[in-house]
Amino acid sequence: MAKKVKFISHSISIPAESAEGWYSRFSDFDISLFRAGRHYKLYEKFGSHVVTHDGLDGTYFALWAPNAKLVTIEGNFNGWNKSSHPMQVRWDGSGIWELFIPGIGTGEVYKYYISSNTGETLEKADPFALRWEEPPSTASIVWDTWYEWRDEEWMNSRHRNNALNKPMSVYEMHFGSWARNIESPDDFLSYRQMAAKLIPYIKAMGFTHVEFLPMMEHPFYPSWGYQITGYFAATSRFGTPQDFMFLIDELHKNGIGLILDWVPSHFPGDEHGLYRFDGTHLYEHADMKKGFHPDWKSYIFNYGRNEVKSFLISNAIFWLDRYHADGLRVDAVASMLYLDYSREEGEWIPNEFGGNENLEAISFLKEFNEAVYSNFPDVQTIAEESTAFPGVSKPTYAGGLGFGMKWMMGWMNDTLEYFSEDSIHRKYNHNRITFSTEYAFTENFMLPFSHDEVVHGKGSLLNRMPGDEWQKFANLRLLYMYMFTHPGTKCLFMGNEIGQSREWDFDHSLDWHLLEHAPHQGINQMVKSLNNLYTSEPALYEKSFESAGFEWIEGGDAENSVLVYSRKGNEPENDLVIILNLTPVPRNSWRIGLPAEGKWQIILNSDDPEYFGSGLVKHTTIISEHIFWHGKKQSGLMNLPPLGGLVLKLVYPTR
Repeated sequence: MAKKVKFISHSISIPAESAEGWYSRFSDFDISLFRAGRHYKLYEKFGSHVVTHDGLDGTYFALWAPNAKLVTIEGNFNGWNKSSHPMQVRWDGSGIWELFIPGIGTGEVYKYYISSNTGETLEKADPFALRWEEPPSTASIVWDTWYEWRDEEWMNSRHRNNALNKPMSVYEMHFGSWARNIESPDDFLSYRQMAAKLIPYIKAMGFTHVEFLPMMEHPFYPSWGYQITGYFAATSRFGTPQDFMFLIDELHKNGIGLILDWVPSHFPGDEHGLYRFDGTHLYEHADMKKGFHPDWKSYIFNYGRNEVKSFLISNAIFWLDRYHADGLRVDAVASMLYLDYSREEGEWIPNEFGGNENLEAISFLKEFNEAVYSNFPDVQTIAEESTAFPGVSKPTYAGGLGFGMKWMMGWMNDTLEYFSEDSIHRKYNHNRITFSTEYAFTENFMLPFSHDEVVHGKGSLLNRMPGDEWQKFANLRLLYMYMFTHPGTKCLFMGNEIGQSREWDFDHSLDWHLLEHAPHQGINQMVKSLNNLYTSEPALYEKSFESAGFEWIEGGDAENSVLVYSRKGNEPENDLVIILNLTPVPRNSWRIGLPAEGKWQIILNSDDPEYFGSGLVKHTTIISEHIFWHGKKQSGLMNLPPLGGLVLKLVYPTR
């Protein structure tokens, strides 16, 4: 039952018919939690909610604006009159303004008109609105998140699907540029159209999860969604909130998880958004040495303000609660952790101990992860964090930040630099391709070839590979084999799986016509086979984050640029051996050490003609011999394909 509260009056008179409907959704406990930074379901209180009060149907509005002297609601319902519907501020000093307006409901368009105690007047959209007008319009819309979910089977089993000892192969995608309507290429696919096209593709490709670049409302489309204004609203560009829920529901019904990009690091300065919300620096730091991000020309949340912490953590919980998201990939964590991130000397303020760590942001991230895993222990949080900050994916009780996983940015950079080298020079950079295993088990790492690697003049992954056309495709197949057999979960940006030739363009569809050509078909089929290998072979995922799951057999052959390593699961009979020949020179009668005696079968060959390979290796099995090699009692001879990789599995052990 909503509790009535006492209000402080102000100079604007309240229409008698409206005054009869005043009420509050906040209890004293809600207020205390909000002010303590511990209210994690603010979306149930703030924003606009269609309710029935005292027998009247209408909409209740609640807003946090502690430095406002007057707040009114304007919209279509009152002809955008700035004075006809003033809100009341609570008596308790919380800075919360409230109003119940009879006779309006779902679909009503509105904004808040704020007169600040600084003398400014502002028109602001609702930070908690569940739906916004489609950009470039900027008003909020009264809406709800009711949806009849049918994903019970997925939700009941996702603790297994999302577990750290299970495979996670993530297809990262930008919603608006994956594909466009064939009839009208300038038109986006809607949420429901995407469900019909994307889900069969993901199932055929074998990815376990889809990750969408930010789907929250954002006014500037070229920001790819990373400049958010409507943190609680799925973007209206593609349909209604329920349409987005339908897409997620269908993904789940088909056994596919959903990860959402989440951006608690910064927000834009659009006049209708969070910036100087009530005429003061309410959500952001007042000191621009802490409150302004020089790279993105955006504003940094004040993590030391309890109400802001409640806002952000409530937002994270909201997407897991109301939209059934299976994980959150947290953007730009490094920029949050360090006060001097992308700043020169004199442009930042040290913390109380004189260091460069942002202690308030660190505390916030720990609280965020604790709140997420306390409420949803079967999801994953994933940090995009590019530094050596310790313990990102360690539990908070052990001094870590509490994330489930961390992007392995060092591996990505080293790997792409190595593969970009002409093969004749790779022997001089051998350490670059092997170094990752020195730290691979210090965190729960996800291996990303993300959108960031195919923009800003970097070109496509295919065109970063050296050599002629055949070698480029062979190198790309080999790159993916290395990725999928290296310890860690996987993340591949859309287009990489078809060998996209040009750099990603957010304003155009992927070049799906490339699949008419054999080399691109080969890349696509290779990714399918790698996903099938990864999800079906326990050795590749059961111990992804343990050193016991990986062993070098030959990691020091720089002269020939050949790598041999073993991946291990819980059962020895599932162990795999991977051989990568990183030059275009075939290696005939090449001896490698084998972990066990018996018949070893080639279960995947990146040089197979099926993948547009040369087909040089004809044999499919290797019989071990009692010849000591690479520190192993058993070894075998085989031919290694040019710029090719082989995966071996013991199929007939000798007793």
